[in-house]
Amino acid sequence: MWYVRYADDFLLGFVGPKAAAETIKRQLAEFLRDDLELELRADKTLITHARDEVASFLGYEVHALPADDKHDWRGQRCINGALGLRVRRRVITAQGAKYRRHGKPTQRMQCVNDSADRIVARYQAEYRGIVQYYRLAYNLHELGKVRRVAEASLVKTLAKKDKTTRTAIYRRFRADQVLAEGTDKVLAATVDRGPDRAPLRAHFGAVPLQWNKWVAISETVEPIWSGRSEVVDRLLAQTGEVCGATDHIEVHHIRRLADLRRHGRNKPAWVERMAARRRKTLVVCQRCHHAIQYGRYDGPALSGHRRAT
Repeated sequence: MWYVRYADDFLLGFVGPKAAAETIKRQLAEFLRDDLELELRADKTLITHARDEVASFLGYEVHALPADDKHDWRGQRCINGALGLRVRRRVITAQGAKYRRHGKPTQRMQCVNDSADRIVARYQAEYRGIVQYYRLAYNLHELGKVRRVAEASLVKTLAKKDKTTRTAIYRRFRADQVLAEGTDKVLAATVDRGPDRAPLRAHFGAVPLQWNKWVAISETVEPIWSGRSEVVDRLLAQTGEVCGATDHIEVHHIRRLADLRRHGRNKPAWVERMAARRRKTLVVCQRCHHAIQYGRYDGPALSGHRRAT
């Protein structure tokens, strides 16, 4: 008998007749009830034949591999009867469903107002997380279906954000990522941070779908989404994005980006800032906000305010 446990889930591997397995299950239920005052879930505690059926454990399907045609250098069967782990079909379906609507890949409207690099980074974190968790599965390549639908959803989200076509998005964000296994086509977004700092780069893809049964899975969970929108993060920074003030911070909104064009060629600094970031929001101090709102902002007139802050 083999026994493995994680939290309140456990799996028993038993070599013997089914009658003996049923006796073990009954004794376990009695022990949990009498000694630990716990109830064994009858609907989840099943007896399955490892060769003909599969047992579910921590999102994996566990079964004995039937492979009479696989032989080693000695001519002996090397895989037959060994235990194998594989990704459950319902996992692949559920992961793909997050990016679909009415059966087709769709954009995520909750991401449209974020920057392109944050959108790409979020999609990549979700995809990498599911691949890394199922690295022990021999059918890991099946997660390629999730990548295809996630990439289609990502492209539609970026196209919705920039109000352009998917072809234009592929032309703009398509890049090559070099891996140890070779070169992979990815979608990459880069943010220039000036001459003194390295640019930020986020990409989607370049996660090898190669089975590794010896991999160690880390239990450290990295958050993939803070639950806050980007404008909230910028507001919590408490710094005006035009004058650098650190008190009385507010957010200036415009109805649409096309409204910035009416300022002509000699655009104020706040207009250039919003146009460059392709943002309908701008975090400013209260004084700048009032000047912008009532058409009195001319930049140099507020330089004294900047120094006073």
